[in-house]
This record gives sequence, structure tokens and C-alpha cells, in this order.
Amino acid sequence: MTQAKPRFRTIEEYLDYDDGTDARYELVDGELVELPNEKQINLLIARFLFLCFVQMGIPFERVGDKQQVSVDSLTVKAREPDLTVITEETRAAMGKESLITRDMPAPSLVVEVVSPGKPGEDNYNRDYVEKPKEYAARGIPEFWQVDPSRSVVAVLTLKDGAYQAREFRGDSRVVSPTFPDLQLTADQILRAGR
Repeated sequence: MTQAKPRFRTIEEYLDYDDGTDARYELVDGELVELPNEKQINLLIARFLFLCFVQMGIPFERVGDKQQVSVDSLTVKAREPDLTVITEETRAAMGKESLITRDMPAPSLVVEVVSPGKPGEDNYNRDYVEKPKEYAARGIPEFWQVDPSRSVVAVLTLKDGAYQAREFRGDSRVVSPTFPDLQLTADQILRAGR
């Protein structure tokens, strides 16, 4: 990731910024950090899940890819999950914005297709340490970590301010407390990226 020059004091300044490119950024410690190009596997898994949720009857305007979610951490002010499912109340509060701010109702679900990495490495720490803390503090009731390199789909459910994880592999049906009618196995989700 490369650092861009502008600094922002507020999330509103960040939202109003347009550098005239199609580059995607996260706001980290007041500075824009350009996000790397998305891996094809992440895009395919997110698109597959988008279609599955819409086929379940969730209106397509409540299922988003690349919607940013405001979070509170020491450095990061917004995250961009691979997929977000929002409530009708959140959609109404968002209006034309693509950022779910702190004063809006939390999404029902965020999905991250995690990057390869080992404990202690930046990718691992971001996906397995920082994001769960940030999303839990934001009050997001369900968070999925889809990890193609480990062949696992973890469903994290918020309980008493922290996530409890349940892992699904192979032909195990992924159990979602928020979406109990979901009929997908871990393999179906993971194979979408191949």
C-alpha cells in the first residue's frame, strides 16, 4: 500500500475528497492509504455471496460490496468489507452515501475474504486481530471471515461485546444466526473463488 499526501481531521473531509482517479482508500491515522487491487478470488466470493443473499429475498440495495463502515480504532476510521448486508433502517439513514457512519444503525453482517498471512504479519493482524475488534466495537452482530488459504469460513457472532467464532469446512453447512435460511456449505462459498 502506498501513502497519499492529504491529511484529514474529520471523516467528513475524507468523504468529500476526490482525487479524480478510481483509486480506493482507507483513512488511517488521518491519512489516505491506497488499497491494493482486489484479488480475483475475493471478488468472485463476494459476488457469489451477493447473489445468494439476493436470491434469499434480501433486496439488492441492502447487499453491498465495497461499502465503507466507520470504525473506531487508534488508526483506522473506516473499513471496506468485501460484502455488507444492511438493515432497512441503515439503508434509509445512508441516503446517497456509501459510508455507514457511526450515527447510523450497524450493518447486519460484514464479510471479509481474508488475505493470506501468518500470526504477526500485517495481513493476519489486520484481518484476525484489528477488524474483529473494530467490528465488535461498532456493534455489528455477525462477521464472516472467509479464508481460502485455510479452506475455512468462520462465522463470528457478537456476544457481550466480543465475537464468538464457529468454523465451517468442506461440506458443512454454514450456520448464520442472522440468516437462518441460508443453505450454503463452506465449499460452495470457497469454490466460488476458483
